[in-house]
Order: sequence, then C-alpha cells, then structure tokens
Amino acid sequence: MKKLIFILFILSSNLTFSQLNISYYMEVGETRIQIGNYVGAIENFNIVIRFRPHLPEPYYFRGVAKHQLEDFRGAIKDYDKAIEIKPFYPDAFMNRGLAYLQINDFAKAIADYDRAIELNPNDANIYNNRGIAKISMKDIDGAIADYNKALKINPKFTNSFINRSNALLMKNDIKGAIKDLNQAIIIRPHYANAYLLRGLARFELNDYASALRDFDQCIKLDPQNANAFNNRGIVKQKLEDFKGAINDYNLALQLDPTMANAYMNRGIAKENLKIQGFEQDYAIAAKLDPKFAFNPKDVDYSALAQANNKSGQPAQQNQAQAQATSQSQAQTTQNQNTTGQNTGTTAQKSDPDENAEPKKETKEERDRRRYKLSLADTRDLPSAKEEVVDDGRIQNKNIVIDLQPIFVLSSHSKNSSDYDQIQYYNFELEAINNYNNYDPVVTISNKPAIDQTNNYKNYILYFNERIKNNSQESMNFLSRGIFYCLIDDYTSSMNDLQKAINLNGKNALTYFSRANCRMKMADLVEVIKQTSDAIKVPLKSNPKQKNETTTETITDYTDVLNDYASCLQINPQFPYGYFNQAFVKCKLRDYQGALADLNKAIEIEKDFAEAYFNRGLTKIYLDDVEGGAMDLSKAGELGIQDAYNIIKRYCN
Repeated sequence: MKKLIFILFILSSNLTFSQLNISYYMEVGETRIQIGNYVGAIENFNIVIRFRPHLPEPYYFRGVAKHQLEDFRGAIKDYDKAIEIKPFYPDAFMNRGLAYLQINDFAKAIADYDRAIELNPNDANIYNNRGIAKISMKDIDGAIADYNKALKINPKFTNSFINRSNALLMKNDIKGAIKDLNQAIIIRPHYANAYLLRGLARFELNDYASALRDFDQCIKLDPQNANAFNNRGIVKQKLEDFKGAINDYNLALQLDPTMANAYMNRGIAKENLKIQGFEQDYAIAAKLDPKFAFNPKDVDYSALAQANNKSGQPAQQNQAQAQATSQSQAQTTQNQNTTGQNTGTTAQKSDPDENAEPKKETKEERDRRRYKLSLADTRDLPSAKEEVVDDGRIQNKNIVIDLQPIFVLSSHSKNSSDYDQIQYYNFELEAINNYNNYDPVVTISNKPAIDQTNNYKNYILYFNERIKNNSQESMNFLSRGIFYCLIDDYTSSMNDLQKAINLNGKNALTYFSRANCRMKMADLVEVIKQTSDAIKVPLKSNPKQKNETTTETITDYTDVLNDYASCLQINPQFPYGYFNQAFVKCKLRDYQGALADLNKAIEIEKDFAEAYFNRGLTKIYLDDVEGGAMDLSKAGELGIQDAYNIIKRYCN
C-alpha cells in the first residue's frame, strides 16, 4: 500500500511539475514579446504548442510575435488556430483584422473588427482600426463614424484624432483637420508627427509661416525625421529662400539617401540659383523613382507642393497608429505610423520666360500623381539604418538571400561549441555510429564545423589503422571518405567512397557522401572558371528589384544527380537526399523539379526548416508569392531568422 501511495505521489508530482513548466514557458514567451525578443518568444510558444496543442493562448501570442516580425500571413494562420480553439476571443479577432489590414485584405479586416466589436464593444482600438480599413475601401464617412465612436469611448485617443484629421483632409475639410491635430498636440505635446501633419495642412491653406513653425517643432522633437526637413525645404522654396531649401534637402538626404522627391526638389532649387548639379539631382530622382522622369518645366509645382493629403490613398491611412491589444498587456503596440513618408513634393519653380504661361496639370492628373507619390516604396533600397538591428525586429537586417546549403555527413566534438548545431536525427546514421561505437559520432548538418580540421585528420589516422586491420569492411572506407571530404581532400575521398561501394553497394549514405563530394568538386571547378560560387534564386516577383545577372551553369552535375538518385532508390525515405537533389536542380534552373523534391523532403520530415526555406524561395521565383510567404513563415517559426527579412522584402 505504501508503495502504491509512493507511486501515485510521484505521478502527481510529475504532473504538477509539467503544468508549472508549461506556465513558465508561457510567461517567458510573453515577457520576450514585451522586451522585443520576438524570435525567442516564438521558440517558447513552439514548446508549449508541442505539449499543449489544445490551448489557444500560445497560438495567439505566437501570432503576435510573428506579427511584430511582419510575417502577417504566418500570424493570421496562428490567429486562425486560436479562434478555432476559442471562438470568443476578441483580441485574436482584433489582431487578425490588423494583419489582414496590413496585407490589404480590407474586407476580411472589417469582418474581423465587426466580430471583435460584438465581443468587446467598448474597445476604442477596434473602432480606430476599423476606421482605417474603411478609409482603405473609400468609405470616408464610415471611417469618421468609427473614429467618433473611438473618441467617445476614449476622449484622449490621440491616434483617432490624427486618423480623423486625415479623413477630414480627404473631404477637403482642412480647418476641421487642423482642429483635430490641435487636439492631438494638446494631449501629446511631444508627438513630432502631429506637428508634421499640421504643417502639411497649414501649407494647404497657404499659411506658410505657421507651416514653417510646425516643421521646426517636428525637427526639434525628432531631429532624424527626413520628411520634416524635406517639407520645410518645400516651404522655404515656396518663399523663394532657395539656399535655405537646399540646406534642408541636404539634411533630408543625409538622413535618407533614398528620398527621391528631395533630390527632385533640390534640383529645382539649384536650377533656380543656376547652381551646377541640378541635372544630376533630376537623374538620381528619376532613377530612385521613375515617376520623377519628367521635364520639371512642364509641371505646375504649386499644385504638387502638398504631399498626398487629399486623395484617399493608403499612405494617409497608415499615418494612424493602429494599436493591437493583447492579453496581460503582453503585446507591444503595433504602430502603423508612417506619417509623412514621401510627403514632400516638388515646389514651385519660376519660368525663365515671365510672359510664358506654364503648362498646368489637370485635377485628375494632379490627384493621380499624389496617389502615386503616396505609394512610393523605398524598403528595398540600401540604407545604413538596416545594418544594425537591436530591437528584435530581425526582418530589418541586411542579408544576402541564398538558398540554404546542402546537408553533408560531418562530425562535431562533444566539447565543441558547434556540437549543439546538430539539428536532425536520422536512422541511417545509427548503423555507422553503432559500428564505430559512437567515436567519432557522425552527424548530418548543413552548418559548417569550425576549427575541426585537426580532429578530422586524427580521425583519418584512426581509420587508417582500422583499414590495415580489416580492409574488407565498407564502413571503414565510408568513414574515412567522409573525413577526407571534410578536409577538402576530394581525390582521396572519392577513392575511399568507391571502395566502400565496391564492398557494399547497398548503403545509401555512401552514395549520398559521394554525391556531396562530387558537388564540392564541381563547385570548385566553377569558382576556378570565375563563374558564380553562390547559388541564388533570383526573386523576380518584386517589380522594383533589378533582375539579377546570372551566369548560366556550364558544370555537368549528371554524376551528382545519379548518386543522389541511387541513394534515394536504396532509401526512398531519406529527406536529405531529396533536399540536396533539389538544391542541384535549382542550380540547373529546374525549379519545378526542385519543388517536387522539396515537397517530398517535407512530407518525410515535417519540421524540415531548411526545406521550407528553400521551397519558399523557389515558390516566390515561380510567382507563387502567397505560397512562398507561408513556407518562409514556417521556416522562421522553426528557427531560420532570415526568412522574416525575405517575407518583408518580397511578400508584403
């Protein structure tokens, strides 16, 4: 009886420990969201989901983390799951609506906000965000009604004042817009963008002195605001202070070298002062943004001076900060505020012939130009700001977009810092490790081992002795061939692997290793011939991305593919064979073939992060952006952080 009680006590203790452990991972995950460690948060919620897949909260919070990484489709998928488990979950509807808003699916966003309001009718954030979605669908009156409701619930809701001011500008109620911006500034006197917006509105009323004061105040509060310098330059240019305008454009371009309209405006100011360099400025502006490739003498600059505050374009909608609430205040505010992005436009330019009447744009042309300016996108242009990322938003890093490299047989010392890089287990490795008594331990990885060359040479010496004692065992030659390849002695490796095949032609790992060795030899030949040594999928889906110059592969990979085929014929359930085979097919521009192989690899290994990553890139190249985004989201969820950068650059 005592023994039975003791066993029950142990079981009860284990259950309690397990429950406490899950709570710990949830708490750490939520804390990581609060401090901006979104990738770390996802890792925590993955653990909770693995052991408690019936809980809605880990899906919701993992969606929040993905949302902050701008993986909106991945976030929607997690919100879907949270709502499936818990249909009455207002925060999940709220955040899913925000994610739909950010991928421009406005109808679904409004539907989610409607449902969130049913469940939580007193949340001002939901009305505010639904207003943004309604503006996106040109329902200005509906948007204003939602902002009114948000302000009734929360009379000090700055974002709704700003959003309503934008809606009023779209109705040409400039004074009403200024009144709302005044109220926003009273509530938040240090909110730089409110001054920026009010300066633009006052500029629309030709109140240049007041506009200048607002831009001055914006710069005082936010000295890094390139748009404020650009817009202040426009006011100075309007007042014919061309030198002052040029100074402001210089400062704007110092902060943001990709601001096309600042180059355009500076060129006009230089031309007025007959300063050299205006033609270069026009050329740079046109290169950065093709819409500036026009003759400045043919445009009514006075009509273009106000930047996009009346046309009902998405950039104005994004001036609002669309806040998303979360449970336990774990979600950081989702700020959609891109106030004033590309808000500066070309300023008035005097005609050399005073008697000549300048050609003016029609209202339709002017509105169309404003709309295009509002959509100006510089996210893919180089920026020094992207080099260092310290806020958890790893999607802003500068990265080289390459396929994940092939998997090879390798070995890591248990005392090495690289030992924890081992990611995958495969039954095929058991035979060779069991034969070698797990010394050395052969692993499979696509991560390079660091500072292991001496260890590998020692292992070669070890297998030299074993082969002297038994030259008829294929495992000895396979093992030594693996290590020869790891120290780049490809000739010796190929000799050993051929001997291993001669002794035992039924070992899939031998063909796999020989294919990898041949692959390295082929790549070495390619480098020597000064062709590309980095395999990239040219992402052609982004219209702003320049077409990559690719050198057609002339290396013959027939033997490599034959060895992978032999490996997979012996073991059709070996996922790394399909992965490596897909890599070669991408190199040969056989993207459909690569896709089929990656599908098979993922079918066998459900959490194959590298396969999801490479399949995502391949799908994007084949113009399946939606499918590519979902695969990259899964790769990011499984730990490949670069996936979020690609999602931001090519899928959003």
